[in-house]
Amino acid sequence: MALNSINTNSGAMIALQNLNATNAELGTVQQRINTGKKVGSAKDNGAVWAMSKTQSANAQSLNSVKDSLQRGQSTIDVALAAGDTITDLLGKMKEKALAASDTSLNTASFNALKSDFDSLYKQITKAATNSKFNGASLATGSVASMVFLANSDGSGLTVTAQTLTVGGLGLSATPTFASASAAKTMIATIDKAIGTATNKLAALGTASIGLDTHLTFIGKLQDSLDAGVGNLVDADLAKESAKLQSLQTKQQLGIQALSIANSSSSSILSLFR
Repeated sequence: MALNSINTNSGAMIALQNLNATNAELGTVQQRINTGKKVGSAKDNGAVWAMSKTQSANAQSLNSVKDSLQRGQSTIDVALAAGDTITDLLGKMKEKALAASDTSLNTASFNALKSDFDSLYKQITKAATNSKFNGASLATGSVASMVFLANSDGSGLTVTAQTLTVGGLGLSATPTFASASAAKTMIATIDKAIGTATNKLAALGTASIGLDTHLTFIGKLQDSLDAGVGNLVDADLAKESAKLQSLQTKQQLGIQALSIANSSSSSILSLFR
C-alpha cells in the first residue's frame, strides 16, 4: 500500500528525475544541431574525438605536400620552357651550319652565317641560366636532383635534374666553325645535341606527369580523410531534428506529470474535512 505523506512525494521525485533526463537529452540534441557535430569535444566521446583530431591533422598537413608538389611542377615547367627554346635554337644552329657548309658561298655570306651561329649559341647559355623557379633550376646543372614532399610522413619524390647547358648537351664551350668543311662537321654535332636535349626534356616531362599524378592522389586522399572525419564526428541533422521534436513533446509531458505528482499530496486534505 502506498504511503500517504506530505513529507515525501515519491511520484514527484520520479517525475522530476525523468524530466531532468529529458532536459539533458534535449540539451545534447540542441548542441548537435547548433554545432553540426555529434562529437564536438573529448567529453562527448574521447576515443572518437582523439581519432578525428589525428586524421584532421594528417589531412591538414597534406596541404604542405600539395604546395611542394605544385612547386615541383612549376620548377619542371620552367625547365621545359627553357628546353623548348634551346631545341629551337639548336634547330636554327643546324640550319646555319648547313648553309655555311656550301662551298659556293663568298666570304661575307659565310661570315654572316657564322656570326648568326655564334649568336644562337650564346642564347642557349642564357636560356639555360634563366630557367629558375624560386631560385632553383633543374636545367643548369647546379643540382643533381630535387626532392619534393610526397606524404605527411615527410617522404619525398625525387626528380633528377637534366642539364641543358652547352656542356650538358655535349657541345664545346665555344662551338663554332671556321670553314665550310668545319661547318659540315658541326651538323652532326648539332644533331647529337638535339637528340640529347629531346631525351632530357622527355625525362623531365615524365617526371612532371609523375608529380601531377601524385598531386591528384594527394587531393583524393585529403578528401577521403576529411570525409572519414565527417563520418566520425558530424551529426545527422535530419535524425537530430526528428529527435528534437520528440524530446520537446516528452519535455512538455514531463512537466505535466510533475505538476500532477506535486498536486497529489493536496488530496490528503480531504481526509481532514
